[in-house]
Amino acid sequence: MAHYDLEEQEQIDSLKTWWKMYGNLVTAVVAAVALATVGWQGWNWYRNNQAAQAAAVFAVLEQALAVGDAQKVKAAAGELAERFAGTSHAALGALLAARQSFDAGDLKTARTQLAWVVDNGSDEVRDLARFRLAAVLLDEQQYDEALKQLAAAPAPAFAARFLELQGDVLLAQGKRAEASAAYRGALDQIGESVGVGRELLQHKLDSLGESA
Repeated sequence: MAHYDLEEQEQIDSLKTWWKMYGNLVTAVVAAVALATVGWQGWNWYRNNQAAQAAAVFAVLEQALAVGDAQKVKAAAGELAERFAGTSHAALGALLAARQSFDAGDLKTARTQLAWVVDNGSDEVRDLARFRLAAVLLDEQQYDEALKQLAAAPAPAFAARFLELQGDVLLAQGKRAEASAAYRGALDQIGESVGVGRELLQHKLDSLGESA
């Protein structure tokens, strides 16, 4: 029994020595893990809460669009951009609001809303905003700015449309050869598929005295 007590005491002394050496580190690591867990749970709650609130505001925007309430559309899109910029609802809301502004002839507001999506949207949503912004800039005869929006390669799904719009801008600048090249590039992207898009591109090339 005495031998057992001595062995047990040695283990206790060893544990005490180890704890003196590493106890602070262990405590710090445990505390860090606990804080990280709480932080992660808190972030998930915050993100889910933000998404739920953004969805509610987005629903208001959609309802306002349905009844043609331009002021409420603009206000809801502004709230999404200001309070919920990190959500997908904010970018989609700005796109919808920009379309409403454009249809109402308010190109300045449409340009601002689309520029926000270009700066804050992601992937295809950003590409769509770039395309629409370039179209607005073309209507405003800001040709160089329009071409800047179209300069970076978009997702493959937008490649043909980007090239076609580049051709439209270049043609508006009087650059017929460059416009023709852009239209041909758009046709190459479409390939052999038959449809209205290809027919329109072919018509544009024909109007320049060229054929595919």
